[in-house]
Parts: sequence; structure tokens; C-alpha cells
Amino acid sequence: MSPALDPGYLLLAIVLSFVGNDLWRVLGVVLSARLDEDSGLFAWVRMVATALVAGLVAKLILAPAGGLALAPLWLRLAAVGCGLAAYGLSRRSLTLGVAVGEAALIAGVAALGI
Repeated sequence: MSPALDPGYLLLAIVLSFVGNDLWRVLGVVLSARLDEDSGLFAWVRMVATALVAGLVAKLILAPAGGLALAPLWLRLAAVGCGLAAYGLSRRSLTLGVAVGEAALIAGVAALGI
């Protein structure tokens, strides 16, 4: 029998995977009852998360890597504009805004033959 299939190793793998993943979820559920969503800490966390997403989006638009770098800057900016317009016109539907922006980018790349 392979040592990896030994019941002791399997139990160890299950316990370690629980500690690495699910323990934090359980602690989050237990501790969330005592947290105030309107506290300064949560406002700070939301601001940092928003800044990280904004930075990532800016990097993807202004300094992309890989295949996205083949699309010209004007096309990437136009796709963002289409996505923002769809988001605004659809009563703030994030899914529709992202889908329209992506479709505009794909259509532009196809039209340019990139």
C-alpha cells in the first residue's frame, strides 16, 4: 500500500485543508455577529478594495500584457466607455456593463483584424 493512501495521511490532509480554508470561514461566521458594517474599519477595507480594483483596471487599460496589448489604446478606452454607458443606462447592472464592454472590445479587435 502506498504511504500516501495510509488513513493517517488522508486524515492529516483533510484536517490541514480544513485549517487552511474552512476554519477562516467558520471564524468569519462566528465573529461577524459582533461586527458593525458601518464602522471605520469596514469603510477603510471597502476603500482599499475599491482602490485595488481601480488600479488593476487602470493597469489593464493603460499597460496591458499579452494579447490585450495588441489592441490599441483608443479601442480599449472606447470599450470602457461602452461598458460604462451600458452600466449607467441599465440602472447600474454590473453584469451588463462588463458584457457590453467586453463585446465592444472583441468586436473592435475583430474589425481591426488583430
